[in-house]
Amino acid sequence: MATDSLATAQRSLGDPSATYPLWPPLTQGCPRTSTATVSYPVEVDYAYDRVPAGLFDRTAGGHGLDRWAPLLPPLAAPGLGEGRTPLVDLGDGVLVKDESRNPTWSHKDRLNRCAVGAAVATGAPGVVVASSGNHGASAAAYAARAGLRCVVLTSPGAPPAVVSFLHAYGAVVLPVPVEARRPLLRRISAEYGYHPVSNLTPTHTGHPFGVEGYKTVAYEIFGDIGVPEAVFVPTGYGELLFGIGKGFAELHRLGLAPAVPRLFSCEPAAGGPLAAAIRRDRPAVTVPVGTTAAYSIACRVGGYRGVLALRGSRGEPLLVTDAELATARDELARAGLWTELSSAAGLAGLRQYGAHRFEGPMVCVSTSSGFKDAAVGSLRVAPVAPDWDTVRRRLDEDRPGPAPLRSPGQTR
Repeated sequence: MATDSLATAQRSLGDPSATYPLWPPLTQGCPRTSTATVSYPVEVDYAYDRVPAGLFDRTAGGHGLDRWAPLLPPLAAPGLGEGRTPLVDLGDGVLVKDESRNPTWSHKDRLNRCAVGAAVATGAPGVVVASSGNHGASAAAYAARAGLRCVVLTSPGAPPAVVSFLHAYGAVVLPVPVEARRPLLRRISAEYGYHPVSNLTPTHTGHPFGVEGYKTVAYEIFGDIGVPEAVFVPTGYGELLFGIGKGFAELHRLGLAPAVPRLFSCEPAAGGPLAAAIRRDRPAVTVPVGTTAAYSIACRVGGYRGVLALRGSRGEPLLVTDAELATARDELARAGLWTELSSAAGLAGLRQYGAHRFEGPMVCVSTSSGFKDAAVGSLRVAPVAPDWDTVRRRLDEDRPGPAPLRSPGQTR
């Protein structure tokens, strides 16, 4: 199996005729099409006519993201076994793509395998990232694996479990106000030469190589079930949404997939910049964010990638409440999946929209583990007297309603 990247150039998403060399990665978006108020991302282009014929065969070799190396930017950083996450069947045609099975328990590992690889390839001594959760933990892990220093600009209110995660990898953790993150990110990058692996621009562009890693979610879904009818995606800046859409679009371009599934962005109702951009017919907007426990996807600023993903798939933006998120998280827990509240947004969006509106399989992406929630570690359980009467009383109080007997392998 070919392991060399077929990446050839960077292309503006604002104007596809504007192309740039593959190196260096344009971490501040397209310099020709961006304006003072809207930043247009770039994407990586490939020599699609040279894609190996057997790349998507079920029997093809390779592991993790290395399996898809021809359609990814050069994977210059060593991997941690990211990817190959399962589809868990909830029944009635609903499947959950459980990204908590990645090395740092979130989908961000796919992004950072590619973004930290760019840092290695350009000779940067370290990486710098602004994040209060999954992205920072993942960047720290991949930087450690590559022997690079990692600086994480996080919020003073970052969950203690996540802060512990960051320190375990040896990252320099700097809790600063949100409004200070981007200026500091720029200055650290400029003065120390650290490669930025998160956003630098007024509206979101992100890292052009990193988002390519998310295409592998689509490749894996396709390998397992073909093309689903719809994919529901927890959405903050829209990078995962875009990557999944691009992955299916590539499969269609290569003549392997008959169509691109409909994509649904699932944002917290307390914010929702992508939904606002679609509603106003704008490339990206900034919105106020109200109170929500879904901190991982509670973004005030959007990016053009999400708009393109919805338009290109005939998809729709959805806004989910914290109550809907909690209900979806509980449903996932009953199926044996412990997820972060934000990660339940995909299932919450599907339940809001209605599974009955689809005939084929529906995939809900669950992005990370419940370990990442802000409340982790706060639950305390009072001791119970070990006498039988007390134990029996507790068991009777918590007794669930009768459940129908199931045969082995039956999901409903």
